[in-house]
Amino acid sequence: MSLAPRAVLVHRTTEYEELLARHGTHGQAAFFLSARGRSVEEVRERHERVHRALAEVAGAVPLSWRQTRVERADLDRFLFGPEDVVVVVGQDGLVANAAKYLSGQPVIGIDADPGRNAGVLVRHRAAQARRLLPYAAEAGAAVDELTMVEAVTDDAQRLLALNEIYVGPPGHQTARYTLGFDGPKVPPKPNPKPNPKPTKERKHGQEQEQEQQEPEPQASSGVLVGTGTGATGWLRSLWEQRSSALTLPAPADARLAWFVREAWPSPTTGTSRVEGLLDAGQGLRLTVESDRLVAFGDGVESDALHLTWGQTVRLAAADARLRLVG
Repeated sequence: MSLAPRAVLVHRTTEYEELLARHGTHGQAAFFLSARGRSVEEVRERHERVHRALAEVAGAVPLSWRQTRVERADLDRFLFGPEDVVVVVGQDGLVANAAKYLSGQPVIGIDADPGRNAGVLVRHRAAQARRLLPYAAEAGAAVDELTMVEAVTDDAQRLLALNEIYVGPPGHQTARYTLGFDGPKVPPKPNPKPNPKPTKERKHGQEQEQEQQEPEPQASSGVLVGTGTGATGWLRSLWEQRSSALTLPAPADARLAWFVREAWPSPTTGTSRVEGLLDAGQGLRLTVESDRLVAFGDGVESDALHLTWGQTVRLAAADARLRLVG
């Protein structure tokens, strides 16, 4: 006999709760904020809106279902089951935080504070939960399957992310590494410079392709590889900053976009590969040439892969996808 569905309500500690944990009482928190020109009432009102949304969603769970709650800080210790329907109550980023721990469960994003979130991933209101919960548990429920990105090291460590994965220095130092590609069709160097030599002196096509596939030593502030979902966040800021001509992928697109941050030209490091797209099956491969680099996803630095000299990490689209109820 199959288990009844379980509603897993994912939430995060509010700013008001964090203030109370730090200062002990409402009065002390109010004094702390007033000294900085802020009102504690505004913070408490947002806290109450979040908890009203949580209560409304909890009350909408069918009586025959089981339900539980998990706070963001406990996601890495929570065991999701195949029968779960995951309801994220909060911000867009909270959906990304939960995505890496899932394995195909449907996700409903509930905007707990409408007007403050972009609503890219938390697309629904708490009042819609009564209809959405039984719908999401149906086998034929319509979902958007959003591409995720993964980093896999040469010693089999693995990191998943919904938006992007950053590989770079843990502080403000320079990351040194060799950047290369692998896959069924290695992409050429973007925007290659014209060859000034006469046509008769140019290399044959096969030799040119081999040169384009050769890894390039680089020194930079790090590398960002992201999905179409991430193209609405950090990835897009890099794209805008450099006025890139790349067409960023859509959330369900299997392609990834990647950017090198502040690549530095020197006698031993190059800057000819600083942005591009990865099609399905293609990967970006970095071999570390620094004492220590880190790789973390979706801005969560506490859950990072630590990379040392000579270690290699491959970044590509993951087989896993986030199943987001539209």
